[in-house]
Amino acid sequence: MTTNPIKTSPGNDIVRNAEIRKTFPVLEMSCAACAVSVESILKSTPGVSDAGVNYANQSAWVQFDPKAVTVVDLQNAVRAIGYDIVIESEDPTQADPQQVQAEAQQRHYKQLKQRTIWALVLSLPIVVIGMFFMDQPNGVKWTSYANYLMMFLSAAVVFGLGRSFFVNAWKQALHARANMDTLVALSTGIAFLFSAFNTVYPEFWHHRGQHPHVYFEAASVVVAFILLGKVLEERAKSTTSSAIKKLMGLQPKTVRLVEGDTEREVPISSVQVGQLLVVRPGEKIPVDGRVELGQSYVDESMISGEPLPVEKLAGTTVFAGTINQKGSFRFRAEKVGADTLLAQIIRMVQDAQGSKAPVQQLVDRIAGIFVPVVLGIALLTFVVWMVFGQYLAPEADPFTTALLTSVTVLVIACPCALGLATPTAIMVGIGKGAEHNILIKDAESLEVAHRVNALILDKTGTITEGKPVVTDLYWTASEDELPMLQRVLYTLESLSEHPLAEAVTLKLTDTKSVLVDSFESVTGRGVKAHYQSETYFVGNQSLLEENQIELSETQIQQASKLQSQAKTVVFFAKRRVDEKQAEVLATIAIADPIKPSSKKAIDTLQSRGIDVYMLTGDNAQTAASVAKQVGVDYYNANMMPADKANFVNELQTTGKIVAMVGDGINDSQAMAQADVSIAMGKGSDIAMDVARMTLITSDLNSIPQALQLSKQTVRVIRQNLFWAFIYNIIGIPIAAGLLYPSFGFLLNPMIAGAAMALSSVSVVSNSLRLRGMKL
Repeated sequence: MTTNPIKTSPGNDIVRNAEIRKTFPVLEMSCAACAVSVESILKSTPGVSDAGVNYANQSAWVQFDPKAVTVVDLQNAVRAIGYDIVIESEDPTQADPQQVQAEAQQRHYKQLKQRTIWALVLSLPIVVIGMFFMDQPNGVKWTSYANYLMMFLSAAVVFGLGRSFFVNAWKQALHARANMDTLVALSTGIAFLFSAFNTVYPEFWHHRGQHPHVYFEAASVVVAFILLGKVLEERAKSTTSSAIKKLMGLQPKTVRLVEGDTEREVPISSVQVGQLLVVRPGEKIPVDGRVELGQSYVDESMISGEPLPVEKLAGTTVFAGTINQKGSFRFRAEKVGADTLLAQIIRMVQDAQGSKAPVQQLVDRIAGIFVPVVLGIALLTFVVWMVFGQYLAPEADPFTTALLTSVTVLVIACPCALGLATPTAIMVGIGKGAEHNILIKDAESLEVAHRVNALILDKTGTITEGKPVVTDLYWTASEDELPMLQRVLYTLESLSEHPLAEAVTLKLTDTKSVLVDSFESVTGRGVKAHYQSETYFVGNQSLLEENQIELSETQIQQASKLQSQAKTVVFFAKRRVDEKQAEVLATIAIADPIKPSSKKAIDTLQSRGIDVYMLTGDNAQTAASVAKQVGVDYYNANMMPADKANFVNELQTTGKIVAMVGDGINDSQAMAQADVSIAMGKGSDIAMDVARMTLITSDLNSIPQALQLSKQTVRVIRQNLFWAFIYNIIGIPIAAGLLYPSFGFLLNPMIAGAAMALSSVSVVSNSLRLRGMKL
């Protein structure tokens, strides 16, 4: 694979030497095995040097020589095996590939949901008839037609609503593979055909002294439940890809380009490095660049995670996707298209999601071994009874025994319990999690979470509240003056554009404002205003020094103590217009407070042997102060999004199972890299979409509970799989007629069906036990 890039172009295309790397949306993939098939066919296409498929976000990247193979050739190759890739049309009126894929996925989800609902609705009367109205000696006349009624309803469920299992099983068979779909198609298909034969030709068995049993309800219920599991999977998958879409949505579609004295709006794809752009209040920064003219505050929380907007003056850098506040400025574009920091974050989130091991479901792995083994046993059973039946059981007809035993083997191996083992435990686990304010998206996170031994916490919004408030306010003014001074302070901070001013106005919410004579914002220092022959100042120590206002010894000590606690200190002072002497009226401390639950949650995690780390984009002094207060020994400050992801990777290379807890876009890259990702419910939508678990509340004590829930759920899934298999391990040899030569006992297909149902009851009952377990 070529590793030396020559240049990059806007969008997803990266040009490497003579080859091009393009990313395409993929359609029709329904399982991890489908992703393997698409990847295999792309890699084997002449002219392709490398390719990869990301099942999580339904995309494929291909590195190919455009002189040897075209994108249409790639599309035709993928279509030949039953899938499709969306290529960009040269017709500008056509929808872009991402939109085509989104519409196709939405359409698929709706169809799947409708099929599931109908499968459940049609299965209900089949189960009722099969359980309560069959073989009644004095039954009403219509029950004579019950088998035919069940056959037609079951045919609609199995071959109509469940047709995707047969299509996918056929695709797997073409590549000599088997998965859960293969097992479902095989067992439900055989159960239906056997039952249909017994319905139409019951005399075949009557002549041999056997009763023709039917298994329409088993076939229908299996299809309905497996479809329900598919719907849950599709819903979880759609939220994963929506995170990437929302990240892409952070970039505006158009920008304002400055040309001489004029401005004009142009598409963002046409922006070149070196061009001068303008950003107005409230707009998103379109590309990376450097400010040339103007001043403003920019919300860079998507990069740093810090809630306070950053001041931007001439010479400072700005990044694509960050949000301008109240000011306006012009900046020179330095990085565009795939080179911007936002584009790098999107690419790294995609790569991190795709770099995980393929999401091969446990039941798929089991099915891959189980299906050929069961088929082999059924075939062997038929052959053995046909060849040796006259010696093993001379009184029985060899063909009848061979047919009954081989069908019984397939019926008892029906994956009802196997199919229910994971979904029922997950459904109960998800419900229990929701009761404790924990939303869990998939089985994979539950499977891994209980093995977590390193947990990384973001600081702002995770350990802390994420919103600055006034923590300390020391007045030196007299009680008589205080009401009027509070009104002046409230007025000055209401007029200020500084982000910290909001914390002061919130502190003085019930205060009325005054009408000041003049107001001035002093960049980087604070504000000042004239009111009733006096000048009032609100700002930092530099503002006081600039106006020769001295602090008292007490105020100096107060400020020093507050700053040592990582709090931002501002002062409120006044001077009479005709006097030189001035006084400091108040010392105000502003900080992002630590959540009350943070320390207890961290203590609990550490007591369980989990190493807790804190990563933050904030400065080292604040990080050290917060880490000390909550008892975290390992912390890193001034971390960019990529630094956090690299830190996660470093821990993983040492063998750690890492969980990342965050709330911002700046955490999404590290969360995608981590083995388990947990988002705070009050954080950004993108963080919640990337995360596999979301805590609805901001209480960190939910984290130990989530890990405990994972442990309990995995234990139940393993127990379920045990129950699902123990029946097969015991039942299949008996179904094959192992006991017949010695004891004359031959398992009836009806008993086999009952045993299969009993294993399902065991699995469901065991899953329901989760509800009573204490977290």
